[in-house]
Order: sequence, then C-alpha cells, then structure tokens
Amino acid sequence: MAKIDILLPVKNGKDFLAEAIDSVRAQTVTDWRLLVLDHGSTDGSRELAEACHVRDARIEVHSFPQAQGLSGLLNCGLEIADCEYVMRHDADDVCMPDRMAVTLAAFEALPDCVAIGGQAELVDTTGQHLGNMDMPVGVARVSAASLFRNPVAHPTAMLRFDALTRLGVRYGADFLKVLPAHQSIEVSNLAEDYFLFGQLAVLGRCANVPQRLIRYRLHGNNVSATRYADQVALSLVISRFLTRSFCALHGLPWFDPAPFCNHGGLLLDVDGQMNFDAEFETMAGALRRGFGASPDLERELRFRKMISTRNEAALLWRYGRFRSAHVPENDERSAVRYWLSRRLPGKRRISVAPELA
Repeated sequence: MAKIDILLPVKNGKDFLAEAIDSVRAQTVTDWRLLVLDHGSTDGSRELAEACHVRDARIEVHSFPQAQGLSGLLNCGLEIADCEYVMRHDADDVCMPDRMAVTLAAFEALPDCVAIGGQAELVDTTGQHLGNMDMPVGVARVSAASLFRNPVAHPTAMLRFDALTRLGVRYGADFLKVLPAHQSIEVSNLAEDYFLFGQLAVLGRCANVPQRLIRYRLHGNNVSATRYADQVALSLVISRFLTRSFCALHGLPWFDPAPFCNHGGLLLDVDGQMNFDAEFETMAGALRRGFGASPDLERELRFRKMISTRNEAALLWRYGRFRSAHVPENDERSAVRYWLSRRLPGKRRISVAPELA
C-alpha cells in the first residue's frame, strides 16, 4: 500500500500527459502510486501512460471507457484506491516538486481536515506564466466561502482516504443527507468537485495551504472555457443546496446565497435587485452562529458585504475601502470588474431569480 494514491483522469489528453506524469515522478515524496484513469482515449493517451508504466512500476493504467462522466471515472478510481491519502492531478497540469510534502505537512498540522488544497500558477499551452489562482486560506474562510464559490481548486487537492470511507464520500453524491429527498441533488459533471468539497467545507473539514502546488494550464478545452454558463448555473444550484444543508445542520433559518456568490469570477443579477444589505445581515448572522466568530470568517464576510450592492458607484467605493484593508484575490477582483464592465459588448451576463425558502 502506498502512502498516496494519485487519481489522474484522462481522455484524449496526450499533448500534456507526459509532462503531467513527469511532474509526479519528480516529487520529493516517493511513496506514491499513480492511477491513470483512461476514459476511452483514442489519441494514444493510454498507450503513452502504459509506456510510462514500463519505466516506473508505480504508474498503473486502468481503463473505464463506460464511466458516467468525470464523477463516475473518479469514483472508479476511489474504488481501486488503497492508501492513506488520495490526491487529484489533471492530465494537463504540472505539480510543483514539493507538492506532496507541503500537503502532508498541512495534514499533520490540521488533523481534523479531510481535504486540503492550495494555490496555483496559471500557465498557457507553452507553459508561459499567465497569472495566479488564489484560494481562501483558513478553515473558517474556506467553510464560509463554500456557500458562495468552490472553496478548493480540484487539481490541487489531497484527501484522507479513511475519512472518505467513513463519511461515505463519493463524487456526485449527497453524503451529508440532512435534507429531504426532494431537496437532495446529484452532480455528475461540470461542478462535481464543488459539490464534494462544498459538503466537506460545510462540515469544517477543508483547508488550503498558502503555497502554490501546481501549474494550472489554461487552454480552449478547459470546461470553464467550453461550458462556462452551464457551469455557473449548476454552481448556483449547488450553493443553494449547501446553504440549505448548512442551515439544517445548525437549526438556522434559510437564506438565498445567490446575491453573494462569485461563481466564475462574476456577480449574478438577481431579479434586477440593486441592494442586498438587509439580506447580508441575515446571512452574516447565520454564518457567525453556524461557524463561530473568527478573524478568518470576518475577512470572508467583508467581501460579501462589499458585493451586497449592485450600484456601480457604491460598489466602487466599497471596493476601495476593502482594498485599504485587504489584498483582493483574483476572483474577488474579477467579480467587481465584471459588474462594473458588464454593459460592454461581448460581456457575459447571467441573471437568476431569487429562490424562496
């Protein structure tokens, strides 16, 4: 049994697969097994991975062409995992050499956490630096953020395998099981990672390290590029499910998270309403009662307070005050810039109806 089993799903990802595998082999931690989960590739990806197995027996290739979506493929991987920790890695990303070591140290420091992710550098198809992906740090911040955005970058994540088994965690499934059947959902693709990490975060079992763990490659085949609007719409469905579950767990009145979401780096137009300050006070009170008061929670709430207005002048003024106290993360900056520029030609605009309790 290896200490870490790595789930690497691939379907026709030959262009970057060798570099992704080499970055695993270059880890400072050597006690691992790489499970390449082939989803019916026809471009030679499976054959490339099999050639890597010949050079390094820690690399195994498993074919699941009939798996239902990415959730089904990853669940196939979980079924064959036998490890202390299971780590995610994508076929087009590159691990930093100390990725495993940094995450294992974080698990030692945070024994109650089930999932730990981190930050990422954004690169293009040639590996050139494009920017950074910033994720919230601190268990309380990650927990609170989970109601409004995906709190963990999936390709950076590592999870405790025994805890996954104990909690019955699987991709696509409602393992919290605190809502009536008609309010439960399943998520087979597009946002299966948010559904999983969001549920763990609601339980206070997720964190992110401040270090950059991977180079995340942006290209035209990323789901975020090809099915952006669908992904944002589904993410809001998940936000509302998580909020209902959070409120049920803590005996709190339900609130609609939509006005405070920044899925995909944008703010949602909620039925044309321009001010959500009253709704913010209800939401903030619920989060303080459910998660407990902490500086990390207050940092998250300050951003959500800032975006509770949709008036451009008020938003810009609030953003200036926010920047005087905090360094905005890239998704926070993007959300404000999006709203201020949403009337420009070519800008996406996603409108939603408020959901009743």
